Amino acid sequence: MAIQKWSDDIILINLAKEPQLGEELQVVIDMVRDDPRHDVVVDFADVDILTSSSIAKLLKLRKVLLDDDNRIALSSVSQQTMQIFKLTALDTVFEFVESQFVALAGLQVACAD
Repeated sequence: MAIQKWSDDIILINLAKEPQLGEELQVVIDMVRDDPRHDVVVDFADVDILTSSSIAKLLKLRKVLLDDDNRIALSSVSQQTMQIFKLTALDTVFEFVESQFVALAGLQVACAD
């Protein structure tokens, strides 16, 4: 499991493959419920498939974050996985960023404002 507090305000998740992916998302959902002052970067570099259960957890994480005016950014999403987001029309719901470094930098700048 690769979940780390990258800073006081940002949690970085380097997702594993299924089925651990869903477990990791649930851990982060619980983390942000307990301490709601975090933005989250979800890195998909190692993800090759996304189940409906994991999509539901991503949506749940997004809702928890948005309820507290926090952000979620998805990074390093492969073309194959991006097709899943497009087919489900979730490509307009989430913020997609080229790499976790770009996502972290963007959130860090937003936190400084």
